[in-house]
Amino acid sequence: MTQAPNPDTQDDGSVMPPSGTAATATKGALLGAMFLMATSAIGPGFITQTTVFTAQLGAAFAFAIVISIIVDVAVQLNVWRVVGISGLRAQDLANKVIPGFGYVLAGLVVFGGLVFNIGNIGGTGLGANAMLGVDAKIGGAISALVAIGIFVSKRAGVAMDRIVVVLGVLMIAMVAYAAVATEPPYGEALKQTVLPDKVEFLIITTLIGGTVGGYITYAGAHRIVDSGITGPERVAEISRGSTTGILVTGVMRALLFLAILGVVVGGVNLVGVDNPPAVAFEAALGKVGLHIFGVILWAASITSVIGASYTSVSFLTTFSESIKRHAQWVVIGFIVFSAVIYLSLGQTPATLLVLAGALNGLILPFGFGIIIWVALMRRDLLGGYRYPKVLAYVGLVVWLLTIYLGYESFSGIVDLWQQ
Repeated sequence: MTQAPNPDTQDDGSVMPPSGTAATATKGALLGAMFLMATSAIGPGFITQTTVFTAQLGAAFAFAIVISIIVDVAVQLNVWRVVGISGLRAQDLANKVIPGFGYVLAGLVVFGGLVFNIGNIGGTGLGANAMLGVDAKIGGAISALVAIGIFVSKRAGVAMDRIVVVLGVLMIAMVAYAAVATEPPYGEALKQTVLPDKVEFLIITTLIGGTVGGYITYAGAHRIVDSGITGPERVAEISRGSTTGILVTGVMRALLFLAILGVVVGGVNLVGVDNPPAVAFEAALGKVGLHIFGVILWAASITSVIGASYTSVSFLTTFSESIKRHAQWVVIGFIVFSAVIYLSLGQTPATLLVLAGALNGLILPFGFGIIIWVALMRRDLLGGYRYPKVLAYVGLVVWLLTIYLGYESFSGIVDLWQQ
C-alpha cells in the first residue's frame, strides 16, 4: 500500500498532509476539512452570539440564521472551488493577481487569528471550569497542551482530521439533546423562518462575519490543498465538502437556537446576565446542564484553537521557505504564544478583540474579491477549468454584501481609535 509522505519530511509548505492509504487518507482528509471549517466557525463567540441574539429576537432569529447560511454557502462554494481547483492557497492566488496583495492578506489573517486564538484558549478554560470545576487558567493551559499534542504527533494530519470530526459530532449531539429537552415552539420557529415578525439586518451581517470572516473563510479550503485534493478533476468532491461543512455549521446554530429559544419561551431572562449560555443550559437542565454546557464550550473552543492555529500558519508559509519546511512546529509555537498571552493577561484584551473583529470584516471583501476575480477572469490559474458563471455571479452579489460588512468594520476601527 502506498503511504503518503511523513509530515516531518515535507518541504512544500503543507502543514500536515494525510497519512495512510491514498483512498482512506483522501476520504478522511475531506471529512476533516469539512469539520475543520465548521468547528472553526463554532467557537466560544459563536455560542454566546447565538444565545444573545435568540434572547433579543426570539423565534424571529430563525430568519437571520437561514439568510446567513445561504450567504455562507455562496462564499464557501466559491472559495473551496477556486482554491481547490487552482491548488494555491488564498494568499498565493492574491499574489498572482496583484503582486504583494497576498502578503497583506496573510498579515491581516494571522493577526486576527492570533487575537482570536487567545480568546479560544480562554474559552477552553471556561469550558473546563464549567465541565469539571477546575480553575479557568489551569483548564486553558491543559487544553493548550492537548492541542499541541495533536500537532506533535507524527500523524498530525490524521490526528487533526479525526479530533475535529469527533468533537464536532459530540457538540451537535449534546446541543440536539438540549434542543429536545427545552421543548421549544418548533412550529413558531418554522413560521418565523420565512415570515419573521422582525428583521435585524445588522444581526444578519454579524452572523455572516462570524461564520466566514477572517481565517475561518479559508480553514477548510487550505486543508484540502495540503491534502492534495486539488485540480479540475476533483471538483465534485471539493463542492460537496464545502457545502456539507457549512451545513454542519448551520445545523449546529439551528439546534443551539432551538435549545435557547425553549429556555426564553419558558420565561428565563437572559438579557444582561454575565454568561447567557451557561445560565440557559443550567435553567433548562439543572446542574447537569451546566456540565453539558462546559463540554460544548470546551469542544467548540479547542477545535477553534486547532483551526485558527493551523490556518494562520498556512498563510505564514508564504513569507519564508524556512516556515514552509517547519510549518508543523510553527503551528505549535503559535499555540504556545497564544497560551502564554492568555495566561499572562487572564483574557484577550477587549480592544484587541474589537480590532481583530473589525479587521475580519475587512478581510472578507478583500480576500473574497480576489477569489471572484479569479473565477471570472483568470481561467489560466484554474488549469483551463470553465468556471460556472451562475456560481461566480452569485459570489459577486455576495461580495457586494461583504463590502457593506467591511464598511461597518472600518467604522468600528475608526471609533476604536477615537476612544
